[in-house]
Amino acid sequence: MANRLVRGFLAVGLWTFLSRVTGFVRDILMAAWLGSGPVAQAFLVALSLPNMFRRFFAEGAFNTAFVPIFSKKLESPDEARRFAQEAYSGLASVLLIFSALGMIAMPLLVTAMAAGFRGDERFDLAVQYGRITFPYILLISLASMVGGVLNANGRFTAAAAAPVLLNLLFIVGMVAGYYLGWDLGLTLAWATPITGIAQLGLVWWDAHRNGWTLRIARPTLSPDMRHLLRVALPAIFAGGVVQINLLVGRQVGSFFDGAIAWLAYSDRLYQLPLGVVGAAVAVVLLPELSRRLKAGDDLGGQESFSRAAQFGLFLTLPAAFAIAVIAVPMVQTLFERGEFTAHDTRQTANALIVYALGLPAFVLQKILQPLYFAREDTKTPFRYAVHSMVVNAAVAFGLAWSIGFLAAAIGTTVAAWVMVAQLWLGTRRMGRAARWDARLLRAAPRILLCSVLMAGALWLMMGWTASLGRVAELAILVFGGAAIYFALSFATGALPLADLRANIRRKR
Repeated sequence: MANRLVRGFLAVGLWTFLSRVTGFVRDILMAAWLGSGPVAQAFLVALSLPNMFRRFFAEGAFNTAFVPIFSKKLESPDEARRFAQEAYSGLASVLLIFSALGMIAMPLLVTAMAAGFRGDERFDLAVQYGRITFPYILLISLASMVGGVLNANGRFTAAAAAPVLLNLLFIVGMVAGYYLGWDLGLTLAWATPITGIAQLGLVWWDAHRNGWTLRIARPTLSPDMRHLLRVALPAIFAGGVVQINLLVGRQVGSFFDGAIAWLAYSDRLYQLPLGVVGAAVAVVLLPELSRRLKAGDDLGGQESFSRAAQFGLFLTLPAAFAIAVIAVPMVQTLFERGEFTAHDTRQTANALIVYALGLPAFVLQKILQPLYFAREDTKTPFRYAVHSMVVNAAVAFGLAWSIGFLAAAIGTTVAAWVMVAQLWLGTRRMGRAARWDARLLRAAPRILLCSVLMAGALWLMMGWTASLGRVAELAILVFGGAAIYFALSFATGALPLADLRANIRRKR
């Protein structure tokens, strides 16, 4: 069972890693050709609108309610198929209406997202781009739901690979637009719904060939759908709170010229480990926990939770320390060219350091929340999310006028740790399935020690790598830091060689 979880984590993690790498290529081109100017800021806000509601409707609220219920119905394939079809049709119907309303109300949505844009060219551009990009929410939300069906059946590849397709299409569009003289802002805007069609097509085809053919039909309010709505509504509100946290950051950033782009580029960098580890853990852990808890297997639930936590901490803690130490060479190497200046590098690196301090919290949230969602408890995380939202808003708006746009990043990081503290305390009443096992209790302090020692080694290395070329310096720091961390992990037992050998033997 543990091996199956690890294989799932690695499969999703690998494709998510490829997604982040291709995303970096996309962002490097965007930074070089658009920098942090008005077109870049307007497009980033326009793209954030469907992405915000996508997380609100799909990966966040809807799937956290749908996947546990669907996973439990898999013992009866006909019943599971009927439920999936009803959910697919219901989601499509709601989002068709929502997409139309959003396009009409785009000026209000842009104001809600970035009030600092009003009165300059960024506002009109964001409204124009937003009306083009907004239908993406329908396409990607349906793709996410179909991905949830595949994940619950132990098939992770297509859903994890879909974002790679998105980035490749964005890259092709940008390169074609740049060399053919197209308006790059409009090129990026039109590429957005095209990528949504491609992603939905990919996961729908994979589901279809595995016996899960979903079609849009007249929605019905069956007993199962009523149950889904009862579970989903608190999650929808919780998802709304999370998106309000993001909205607070963008509102603060919109009042500082260039800050929307600085925050977005720094977000891309810390999202690499967060996406690879956090997404892999969340996607694989939720259906596994749902099945274990339904079967009354508390020991199996503890094993699943502990291995997910160990996997997450082993990769996230060193990433957080490393990013905080080498933030400047990372941003400089990846983005500082063309329209992206040294000033942009400094500001982006500052935001990245703040986000890195919250990286373990962002991943721990994704590990702890499935303990609630697997029990169909979406009300408790919603309550915790409201408390975190208040903290985020107080910190971000309270500090903005004294320290500038960095207040947005600080608010996000502080709120993330507040959320983790609440989730952790709330699991105390869940019994054995929510407890760390002996292996994790032994490994966690060693992982922290190895991460701190690796960060110290990186700081010393930067004294002599600064004279090298940018690419060589970053490569030495990244690969050197990874080698040091893994060597320390083996030496201290944070990654026991006996466990590694046992896993290899079992795979064979």
